[in-house]
Amino acid sequence: MNLLDNAIKYSPEGGTVTVGVKVSDRRAQLQISDTGPGIPASDLPHVFDRFFRADQIRLGTTEGAGLGLSIVQSICTAHGGLVKAENHANGGCRFIVQLPLAT
Repeated sequence: MNLLDNAIKYSPEGGTVTVGVKVSDRRAQLQISDTGPGIPASDLPHVFDRFFRADQIRLGTTEGAGLGLSIVQSICTAHGGLVKAENHANGGCRFIVQLPLAT
């Protein structure tokens, strides 16, 4: 829910949020993409750090404590999975969650 909420929050009015799910190599993969401004390259390695907020976000009107993505990562890790963030070449970003399928 946090990833979807962020995608909606950071997409401009009239923007697009895309959600996709697929199975590959005995793992479920969830992808959430948006058409927002993306994440500055220097901030990408830190977006899952507790209390981290990119400067452009802190200076804007978007509210938050910087805990949401850290919580997402903790939940994924607790279930044997992972989450990563990447920017699209043409703007926006994508979060990818991979979780092992039940045996």
